[in-house]
Amino acid sequence: MASAAVCSTKQEELKKQQDTELKIGEVHDVQELQRACVDNVPERYVREGDDRPGGAKVCEQAHIPVIDLGELRRGGGDELGRLRIACEDWGFFQVVNHGIEGELLDEMEKVAREFFALPLEEKQRYPMAPGGIQGYGHAFVFSDDQKLDWCNMLALGVSPPSIRQPALWPTTPATFTDTLVRYSAMVRELCVVLLAHVAETLGLPSGTFEGMFGGEAAVQAVRMNFYPPCPRPELVLGLSAHSDGSAVTVLQQDAGRVGLQVRRGDAWVPVHPVPHALVINLGDSLEVLTNGRYKSVEHRAVTNGEQDRLSIVTFYAPAYDVEMGPLPELLADGEPCRYRRFNHGEYSRHYVTSKLEGKKTLDFAKID
Repeated sequence: MASAAVCSTKQEELKKQQDTELKIGEVHDVQELQRACVDNVPERYVREGDDRPGGAKVCEQAHIPVIDLGELRRGGGDELGRLRIACEDWGFFQVVNHGIEGELLDEMEKVAREFFALPLEEKQRYPMAPGGIQGYGHAFVFSDDQKLDWCNMLALGVSPPSIRQPALWPTTPATFTDTLVRYSAMVRELCVVLLAHVAETLGLPSGTFEGMFGGEAAVQAVRMNFYPPCPRPELVLGLSAHSDGSAVTVLQQDAGRVGLQVRRGDAWVPVHPVPHALVINLGDSLEVLTNGRYKSVEHRAVTNGEQDRLSIVTFYAPAYDVEMGPLPELLADGEPCRYRRFNHGEYSRHYVTSKLEGKKTLDFAKID
């Protein structure tokens, strides 16, 4: 817990320094742009070439795997094999029968939508500072010539308590905090269960990751992304291509609204929502721990000209004081070590102070 507090303090100091040094230019609230009925989008949102949604191949025929967690809990060997293949081949899958009640998922979506529907002045009571990672606004913006995403965000630290910033937790709607706390507790349990099964697919004891992540000090954060309709969806991205710095990420997305895309080879695969399923992806931390056997995967979000879209994303990662590096059990038989050892807090600071740019942040850990 003390180490998490130290890391949190260092991040606050870094943020204060960035507040005075960063020149990020004008960053519009995209909901306000959309409400103004602008026919075009500001130049800072316009992408070029392959960076545009239609600039690279989109494979509509492929689908990420669907894993039945209920079957895994019953000890289904076939389902464990499917999970292993999903981790090896995709790094992404949807999970059903995950144990989180649909009513709670709907409630979380409801309060998130109610927040984003508030007047701008109310949402600005919880501002994300330039270069910051908590509050309402735009994360990962570090220069005034950087391309922006067509997205408004509310990002909050959840666990351990030392990373929470209570002043940034909305008081409207009135049930927001209670709902998020209950939701986050259930998602945290899900992360622990998923990582236990991921360990089993590697031939490791099921408690391997839980034991090394620091228990209650394991880091959990949530980010709510709201993508309003865009008048020129063919020119912009809702969220730039990136991999996550977490060990595992849990994403709840709108039913019937496709926006998330996963890189597979030279193409992007849309993730079609399954009602009350949750999308799981492996993050950079797990890639390092498995020595690249399981890889984090780039993903992005595209926009729509007619419909808005909401996603609620939970990031689960080791405690800040955990020393990271490939697990010795996975370096047998002369397998080369592909990643150096480092403190997870060190990587977390590197990740949150870098713009979203594919998997570039993971270069930090690679052995050349």
